[in-house]
Amino acid sequence: MDRRSILKTAGVAGVLAAGVAPAVHAQPAVRWRLASSFPKSLPSLFGVAEKMAALVKGMSGGKFEISVHPAGELMPAFGVVDALQNDTIDMAQTAGYYFTGKDAVFAFSCAIPFGLTTLQMNAWKDHGNGRKYLDAFFEKYNFFSASSGNTGTQMGGWYRKEIKSPEDFKGLKMRLGGGLFGETMAKLGVVAQNIPAGDIYTALEKGTLDAVEFVGPIDDEKLGFNRVAPYYYYPGWWEASAELEFFINLKKYKALSPEYQLMLQTAMRTAAADMTSYYSANNPIALKKLIADKTQLKIFSKEIMDAGFKAAMEVFAEHEAKNEEFKKIYQDLRAFQRDQILWSRASDFPYSQYINMAKI
Repeated sequence: MDRRSILKTAGVAGVLAAGVAPAVHAQPAVRWRLASSFPKSLPSLFGVAEKMAALVKGMSGGKFEISVHPAGELMPAFGVVDALQNDTIDMAQTAGYYFTGKDAVFAFSCAIPFGLTTLQMNAWKDHGNGRKYLDAFFEKYNFFSASSGNTGTQMGGWYRKEIKSPEDFKGLKMRLGGGLFGETMAKLGVVAQNIPAGDIYTALEKGTLDAVEFVGPIDDEKLGFNRVAPYYYYPGWWEASAELEFFINLKKYKALSPEYQLMLQTAMRTAAADMTSYYSANNPIALKKLIADKTQLKIFSKEIMDAGFKAAMEVFAEHEAKNEEFKKIYQDLRAFQRDQILWSRASDFPYSQYINMAKI
């Protein structure tokens, strides 16, 4: 069954109208387990998996149930890919760039420095070559992918000291989510560390970290980073968007009936769309709270952005030279991005420039 054609022709209402719900009565009960890389304390992230599971259960009349487990309950936050590969779990919810230690290609699933915006990422994956190329790569790990939502452009992180020039990054112990921006920041002198969400605050409080990058105002306020690091920088040029994903065990998915497959696909897409809109709606509210709580909001200088861009291009060139699959996907993404930039110059960009300065 072609997953793309299903999603183009059916929503939740379409599933029910097509008579799938009555057909479920003839289906066997299915029980799956999903392991998340995120803690329960972050409902904006972990809650997406719970919403997806609730939709599947509702559409199936309770016959298809997915139990959702936070990071650390079934396995460590970064153990989910190994678990999928070994058939230990049926699904995961995670960020692909956590696993670039296995292969740098994982980064394209989530975010790369100076990469695609949220709309561009969705377009590249759903209507470009993104999803096709990535799922061909993921097949060797025994899963395929589906979006679990996008955070939008992220913030540039929390710092104990001001970052006035690229020199200020040297020797900085900083939590970075993983992926190619860890390598990029290392070129600027940062000692990059990848720490699960639940452990970041303690490390920052104890001084094990000098700075932390996580997501954006919603999650950062909830985790309390402003209490131990007063300077909050933007933009997160390493994450123009960050696509979180469901990783679905290929063997287990193929064993599902077509009706259950359709329900799962519909539920994942619905939950993903909800997460993306949730971040857009609530980030400004959380940012206002942080500023009211004496957070010092700072913008990265052009000098810093230029240094980051130069370092990122060096990292990409290094990976292209040694990894043919990386090179193929990277060049396809950049070609897609160039067309998107062309369109943005005649659409989003001039509009945003004007409306951001207008008095509304």
